[in-house]
Amino acid sequence: MAYNLLKGKRGIIFGALDNKSIAWKTAERVHEEGGRFVLTNAPVALRMGTLSELGDKTGAEIIPADATSLEDLESLVEKAQEILGGKLDFVLHSIGMSINVRKNKPYTENNYSFTEKGWDVSALSFHKTMQVLYKKEAMNEWGSILALTYAAAQRVFPDYNDMADNKAYLESIARSFGYFFSEKFKVRVNTISQSPTPTTAGTGVKGFDGFMAFADKMAPLGNASAEDCADYIIAMFSDLTRKVTLQNLYHDGGFTKMGVSNDVMTIFERGMEK
Repeated sequence: MAYNLLKGKRGIIFGALDNKSIAWKTAERVHEEGGRFVLTNAPVALRMGTLSELGDKTGAEIIPADATSLEDLESLVEKAQEILGGKLDFVLHSIGMSINVRKNKPYTENNYSFTEKGWDVSALSFHKTMQVLYKKEAMNEWGSILALTYAAAQRVFPDYNDMADNKAYLESIARSFGYFFSEKFKVRVNTISQSPTPTTAGTGVKGFDGFMAFADKMAPLGNASAEDCADYIIAMFSDLTRKVTLQNLYHDGGFTKMGVSNDVMTIFERGMEK
């Protein structure tokens, strides 16, 4: 059901790859709620995904951009305003990559050149994006900038590897840059800490299926889906959340507040009986 929550609003959505992506689901929901946007991803990701399908469906133009390149980001922000006809109201940063994870490098044996590349893509790109938006004064007052994160920024999930470090840095950037954006331009900056979600990137983490099942049993409301997250993002982009900023917002069915659940204890006790 749509409520025209984003009617007349303009923005940029980073990171949609295929129809499993949270960014993809968000773009569909923004379109349903009356928002207009451009889609962007790295040129290599555009070759791998099916973003043109999403562009056709939502009437969104696609602008290739490397989010680690200030030059590409400057061009992206300028073109987005030209295409959409004015300053922006929302930006979604939905980008993450770990070469160490892809190459099955244990955290204790990380290749540091891989670490630096993953950090640049997954976290520093958020600072670069906001720096460009800030310097160009590209956001309207009461706009909303969001990045997606995960609870491994606060807790140990061994196979999440250096992505945990990246997410911790990402959240710090949101708070620190968010202060300046909120103070000067009345623009909100927040992160959403989402449940484990079976996106193309998420399923590349070792043991993902087992952990997703565990999280679902631990969370009293169960895991939040990509569609659920898209709905939450819509709320955060809308005028209904104007005074929410500098927050890391948990969207995980209650998982991060749990010590243990009855379902998990039952499974554990059954295992002890064998």
